[in-house]
Amino acid sequence: MSETDFTPGAALPELKVTPDRFLTVRYAGASGDFNPIHIDEEFAKQVGLPGRILHGLWTMAQVARAQTEAAGGPHALKALEVQFRGMGVPEAEVTVTSTVREVSAGIASVDTVAEQNGAAIIRNATAELAVG
Repeated sequence: MSETDFTPGAALPELKVTPDRFLTVRYAGASGDFNPIHIDEEFAKQVGLPGRILHGLWTMAQVARAQTEAAGGPHALKALEVQFRGMGVPEAEVTVTSTVREVSAGIASVDTVAEQNGAAIIRNATAELAVG
């Protein structure tokens, strides 16, 4: 059972994670997404990116992780929607913040954002968590 406060307006515990420089290569192997923008530094720069960028789904997984840790486990996550709005890069901390919008019939609706270097890389995210 989670000790997290799920009253409307409450902030859930932040999740901070710093992806190491090899994360995109490992994630490519795990996910099967070998797009060179994620694994080839020179290619990424040639197409106008700052370097290799994080997989959006890895970032989304961090949003899901923040919710499940706050709610006491993966069983609590009933729904998750996100908007990918920026590019994350390895070796810079990603911070996931969440605020309870409402609670009804044992389901908390939570608004979430993931930021890196002061910019939202996932925003307008909502999660539904079984609570209580």
